[in-house]
Amino acid sequence: MSSSKKTKVIYDTDPGVDDAMALYFALAHPDIDLVGITTTFGNVSVEQAATNALYLAAIAGCDAPVTKGVAVPWCKPAEKPPAHIHGADGLGNLGPRQPIGRQLDPRASAQFIVDMARAHPGEIVLVAVGPLGNLSLALMLEPRLPLLLREVIVMGGTIVEPGNVSPVAEANIWNDPHAADRVFTAGWKLTMVGLDVTHRVVTTLEHFQRIADKHRHVATDTLLKAVEFYARFYSGLYSHVAKTPGCFAHDLLAFIYLVQPGLFTTTVKSVRVATEGLAQGQTIMNERDFIDYPQPGWEKTRHRTQVCMQVDAPGCLAVFEETMLADWLPA
Repeated sequence: MSSSKKTKVIYDTDPGVDDAMALYFALAHPDIDLVGITTTFGNVSVEQAATNALYLAAIAGCDAPVTKGVAVPWCKPAEKPPAHIHGADGLGNLGPRQPIGRQLDPRASAQFIVDMARAHPGEIVLVAVGPLGNLSLALMLEPRLPLLLREVIVMGGTIVEPGNVSPVAEANIWNDPHAADRVFTAGWKLTMVGLDVTHRVVTTLEHFQRIADKHRHVATDTLLKAVEFYARFYSGLYSHVAKTPGCFAHDLLAFIYLVQPGLFTTTVKSVRVATEGLAQGQTIMNERDFIDYPQPGWEKTRHRTQVCMQVDAPGCLAVFEETMLADWLPA
């Protein structure tokens, strides 16, 4: 991506520790113009997600509008937020927070997405790293949305890698599978950054300590504390992560794909989401999309998704560290 013109980005998120990593990478990267933060339920309630997004943005000097979106899945019962992974507050149980003077934009997240897409047709990339209810609702409000957004990048799903909420499902898709299937079949330029690549990239506590030491700022101190909590979960689950304590860079990779797509190997196939039963939330890729299957839903005319299947992990970590160690925070 050329830095001559920044890419306008709406960040749809459920902060969430790795959401916070991704937010600060987006703010730090010189090629990204963050024009809005839309929030959803997922890692926390939507109320907590909006509170976290406002706080993280404010302490980093970001004045992009923040909106509150959908609170529950489209059809399935809501799941309990994973406090053991992200903390009860979503940010590793930060404790007392600095006072901030910012308020939410009064629009619902879906309406904000539609308004911005209409105001800037063909210019905005939407990076979605939580359940996809806001995007699904925005499609209902504006059926032309796939023509108005430049691209959608989704952190979610998995094809070959085992799931993290079931043997076949990734959490963001599983949390609202009906919304996800609508998004995957809508017809826009869509890239899926799922567990097939996010489980290949581990950011270490050492990375975040260096970032905090370089900036000595409340934002990077907050991020370090949140990541310490998050890393304890992953170090207790995966022995290779425990060797150099850290965590998977799930949501961060959606933004690294945006600025450095050459670090990823992709395939373009139709993808559907299982909405019921033991496979609920599974992202199913049609490997043989030249076949007319008798099962409805797999027609050869189906819209296709670009799916990230492999990643240059050292390259991603280098981009992350270089970006985060640059001078991007206000004094």
